Amino acid sequence: MIDAKTKLYGLIGKPVEHSLSPAIHNALFKKYNINAVYLAFEVDDLESAVKGIRGLKISGLNVTMPYKEQILEFLDGLSEEANAIGSVNTVVNREGKLIGYNTDGIGTLKALKRFTEVEGKRVLLLGAGGAGKAITYTLSRLAKVVVLNRTEKKAKELEKFGVKGEKLSKESLEYYLSWADIVINATSLGMNEDKTPIPKELLKEKLVVFDIVYSPLETKLLRETRKFGCLTIDGLWMLIYQGAESFRLWTGVKPDVEFMRKVALEALKSERRSI
Repeated sequence: MIDAKTKLYGLIGKPVEHSLSPAIHNALFKKYNINAVYLAFEVDDLESAVKGIRGLKISGLNVTMPYKEQILEFLDGLSEEANAIGSVNTVVNREGKLIGYNTDGIGTLKALKRFTEVEGKRVLLLGAGGAGKAITYTLSRLAKVVVLNRTEKKAKELEKFGVKGEKLSKESLEYYLSWADIVINATSLGMNEDKTPIPKELLKEKLVVFDIVYSPLETKLLRETRKFGCLTIDGLWMLIYQGAESFRLWTGVKPDVEFMRKVALEALKSERRSI
C-alpha cells in the first residue's frame, strides 16, 4: 500500500516506455514486503532531472541510454568500477549524496558463470560502447579478452584494462572466432531486427555465445549459433543479474533471480500482445 512512507525508485533515460525494470522491481518490492515503488521517467533535460531527484529525495535510480556517461558530472561520488569505466547505470541516494555504480559488468559475469567457467578463458567481445566497456573492465580481471569494434579507436581505448583492441572486420572476426572460447555481442545489432554481427559462414562449433540483446529473446545470432552446437545465453540473463545487483545496492536484499526472470518473461509476453 502506497503511503507517506513509500520510497521512490526509478529509471531515467530516453526512451524508456518498453523497459522491463518497473515490472521486475515492483514485483520484488512486493515479494520482500518493501514499502517502495519503481517508475520509469523519460528525461529530456538531465541536469534538471537530477535536481528533481535531489529535491524529491528519490532513493535510487537506474540510468539507461543516452545518459550513462552524461550523468557522471552531476553525481557526488562514484564506485571504483563506475569511475574506471566512466559510465553509471545505478545511482544510490545515501543521505542526500548521489553515488554512481555500474552493474553491467557484474551482471554479465554472473550470467556467464551460471552456464560456464570464465576464469582463464579466451573471450571475444564485439562492441566497445557503454556496455562493452563495463564488460571489458570486469572480465579482464579473470579472462583473456579481445575487443573488436567498428571504430578501432574505441577498441584501442579499452587496452588500458589489459586487453587487446582491434577494428572489427571480416578478417579479424574470422581469426578471433578460431581463438575464442566465449563470444559476447555487446553491440545493438539484432535488437528488434533479424540481423547478426557474425556472418553464418564464419560460425564455429562449441563456442559459448552470449548476446546481451534481449528483444527478441532469441536473436538471429543465438538461433544460428545454437544450430552449430554452441552453448547460447540470452540477454535477459544480463538484465536480470545487473538489476539484481542494483536492487541489492538500494535495499541490502539479495533478490531471487529465478523470480525476476519469471516476471520479466511474463512482461515480455504481455508487451508482445499489446504491440
